[in-house]
This record gives sequence, structure tokens and C-alpha cells, in this order.
Amino acid sequence: MRRRKQESGLTVNAVAGTHVVVLGLNLSNSRRKGCLGFALQREDHTEDERYWMRGMKTFKATEGIVGPGDQFSSREHPFQTFQWSDYSAKPDHDYTYRVVPLYGTPKTLKEGDDVRVRVRTEDESGTGHSVFFNRGAVSSQEYARRFQNKDPDQVGEAAYRWLSRGLLEALIAFIQRAKGPAYGLYGAVYEFQWNAVLDAIRKAAANGAKVRVVYDAIDKDSGPRSKNQAAINNANIKSRCIERTEGTLMHNKFFVLTKNDKPVAVWTGSTNLTENGIFGHSNCGHVVEDASVARSYLEYWNRLEGDPQTKDIKTWIGAHNPAPPKPWTDDEMEIFSPRKGLNVLDWYARIADRAKKALFMTFAFGMHKSFQQVYEQNDGVLRFALMEKEGNGAQLEQGRKDIKRIRGLPNVVVAVANNLEMNSFDRWLKERKKLTPTAHVKWIHTKYMLVDPLGTDPVVVSGSANFSEASTERNDENMIVVRGKPGVADIYLGEFMRLHAHYAFREAVEEDRKKRKKFKRQHLKETDAWQRDYFTKGNQRYLRRRYFSGG
Repeated sequence: MRRRKQESGLTVNAVAGTHVVVLGLNLSNSRRKGCLGFALQREDHTEDERYWMRGMKTFKATEGIVGPGDQFSSREHPFQTFQWSDYSAKPDHDYTYRVVPLYGTPKTLKEGDDVRVRVRTEDESGTGHSVFFNRGAVSSQEYARRFQNKDPDQVGEAAYRWLSRGLLEALIAFIQRAKGPAYGLYGAVYEFQWNAVLDAIRKAAANGAKVRVVYDAIDKDSGPRSKNQAAINNANIKSRCIERTEGTLMHNKFFVLTKNDKPVAVWTGSTNLTENGIFGHSNCGHVVEDASVARSYLEYWNRLEGDPQTKDIKTWIGAHNPAPPKPWTDDEMEIFSPRKGLNVLDWYARIADRAKKALFMTFAFGMHKSFQQVYEQNDGVLRFALMEKEGNGAQLEQGRKDIKRIRGLPNVVVAVANNLEMNSFDRWLKERKKLTPTAHVKWIHTKYMLVDPLGTDPVVVSGSANFSEASTERNDENMIVVRGKPGVADIYLGEFMRLHAHYAFREAVEEDRKKRKKFKRQHLKETDAWQRDYFTKGNQRYLRRRYFSGG
């Protein structure tokens, strides 16, 4: 849901997803002078609560005695930003956000004229599309506060539930829809190891559903074959599972639901079924309730079931899943791999290059040159990138050089994930580096692209493929392209901004620590000088203010 309101020179643009509400703010020139920031009050009409939102940054003159992890009311220590997000929102809740500009001095703050915007967050079970993101932030202050950075298996169910944030529960609920002999469930999974999911598969089969799961059993040292087989044997579902032994990487993570042998819905996304995949690094699950899309996935699954060689599956995909489409008219479109050539990857880059106002992408293992060309344009289009790291293996060093060059542009905002390792900086608690000792990916594992998400015709591309040559030409992969669905785009955008802000700060701390060995403690500005970058043309904060406020 989106609501934009402008009164007395103050603009508030609210974009509500499921767990995140993004607020874009703006002030007219007449109201800027002396403004020290914004106090934000949230009224929860669903639970009948009202409170000032809180942050960690303070005025030095009024902070008092502060302990590690302490947070403060924005009425006393305002937010000095024109783009703020509420990451504590709940799905299907009715909220009013009151935005109050504060003037005066830190000791005598005075309220200016406020603006109130009322929105309702999206229901997690949407019409046509349902999108679920895990917390993706085991390296966080909140995990440190709640669980003292202990391993989840030491804490128990509370830690797993908080980290999952509904992702695991949604997948199990999808599997449970196969509730009798009339239903079928057909999966293709790379890492197939988390017991709760395998147990749900076993129960669906025991209830009479036709259940079959193709899993990666390709014989190579770095693959999940042995762990998959052990988990399958332990769950007693070997008769329901099919080994995929040919190919390079069976990297899919999807399930197709059928009723009376007719495809009904698809679960897809980036989530591997492991502890780290569900609870550790960032991941999403995306349910599409569309018979045509589900039919295409089932046809693809039928080919995977036969364990074809790479050349044979490429030939089949070329004939049955041609892409890019000519013309591109469908609201939902499924894309499968491996394919002959890089036409699809080039098509994704062309979609990205169509952005008129803003582009948002996640990259787990570096940015392919096709997307570097899109990002490396100083044209006033705001382009965000969220990365696990700048490159992979031998390409890491060159990737660092490329990203350093690209992020020098004023319209490009890149965040490379990291965690806070010290416990003395600005009262912050020491954070975990990763969930499990063997985690290959620590923080960012999602693979999605948002093109002009706040426009009337947004494009969302999401799935298992890493926007890379390998994911296009060699691996078994799937992506879903969704256009013209603002509600879907709102959810993805909120989650992107949540993690981008989270990791951009941690990267900045790490970079400063390397340079100075000690991060200088930051306080709020005690004058309106904090606004300067937001009103300086050519500054990325200027572009952010205009875009998120709807300007």
C-alpha cells in the first residue's frame, strides 16, 4: 500500500510491504531552516498502541548515561534523514505514522506542524503472489540483544522463529496444502537437509499425496550430495526422492502443487533448505498462484526428473521456454536454465537499463559486466546494489576494482555486507559473523532485481539464479519475472532497503576501522547542517530524497 500526503511544506510518502514501511520525507525551503530532524510516532490501530519510534544516535549535549545497545525516543533524539524505514511493522496491520519536524536546540526541542499518514501493511498471503523473507540479519544488534549471540540450537525455538520470520512456516504451509490423494507436490531442490521440511514432505506423502523431489546428487567434492542423502535417509523419504546426477549444479529451489493432476501454484525463490539457508543469510520464498506459470514449472520438473544431460536440457528449454519473449506482454513469466548463450542474461540487463528513476539489485557473488555497464552511467537514475562480496574466487580482486569505480558515481549506492566485530563503538554490541561455522554465504543470498518499483509498472525479477554466466549457461535454475504488480514490488523494496541500510552501515564501520583502527563515535548534528547533502544536486542523498518522497 502507498500513501502520499503533503501539508504545510512537509511531504510524507509511505510505502507499506509486509514487515517494512518505508517513509520518504521532504521539506519545503521555507521549513528547512533550523530543522534538527524528525520525530516519528507510530500508532498501531490493530493492537491499540502508540509510541515514539526509537534509534541509537543521540545529541551529545542531552544523551546522559548510555549503556550498550540502548535506544532513544526520536522525540528527544530525532532522525536526521529524509528516508527512514520502520522494520518492526507486522503484516496486515493498520498504522498511522505521525512525522514531526523538530526545531530549536537539543535541550529545547520544539515541534513544527506535523503530517499523519495511515497505511495498512500487506497480508503475507496475498492474492496471486505471496512473498516471504527471512530476517537475514543474524549479524545484528537485535539478535545480540535478544539471544546474547548464542547459537540458535543453544537458544531453542525462539531464536529459530525470530530468524525465520515466517519463511520456514510459509514453506511448510505450502507443502501442507498437498493434503490427500487428489494432490501432488513436485520439488526440485539444491540443498535438501532441514528436518522440519523433510518431515512435512514425509507427512504429505503419508496422507496420500503424490510427492516427488528431485535433488542435487551430482558427484563433486563441493556439492551437497552426501548431506542431502543423509538427511533423506534420516527422514525416511528415499522412495519419494530422485537423484539429479548429470549437469553442473542443480541449483533450483521450487515446489509445484497440483490438484487432480492440474498445476495450481508454485513456491520458488532463493532459499536452500538448510539451517543457514532458512535462518542465516538473507533469502526469500515467492508463491505464485497461477495455473499457467505452475504448468510451465511442472513441465520443466518433468524434464529434470529424467536426469538429462546439460546439452539435452538446453535443447528442451530452447524449444519450450524461449526467452527473451517477443513481444513481452505477460504479467508473469518463468525463465529456466541452463540455456544456450547469454541472451537471457543480456535481456535482464536491458530490463535493468530501462529504469527511468531507480534500480535495485542484489548480487551474491559479484556483478557481471553486463550489469556493470548499466550501473556505470551518471544519468540521474538512482541505482542501488546490495552485495555479499564484490567477486568470487579469482575474480574477487578485479571485482573490488570494478565496484570501487562504479560506486564513485553520485547516483550509485552500493553496500557490501559485513558485521560489527567491536563492542565499544557508539554503545553497539558485538555481533555474530555468520550463523554456522561452515556457511559459504554469510549475509546476502537473494537474487532479485527491482526496476522502478515505486512506479505504476514496476518489474520484479526473482528466483534462484545469480545473474551470472554460470547460472544462465550451466546450472539448473529458475526465475520469475513479474511486472505491473505494485504490491509485490512494495514488499521487495521494503526488504531491500531494510538490508541495504543494515549492511551499508556495517561496511562503513569496517572500512573506517581499517583506516583508523578505531571508529570515531558519531552524534547527531546540533544545527540544520545535516540537511546539506540532501539538497545538493549531484549528491546521491539528493536523489534519494526526491525518489522516496515521490518528487
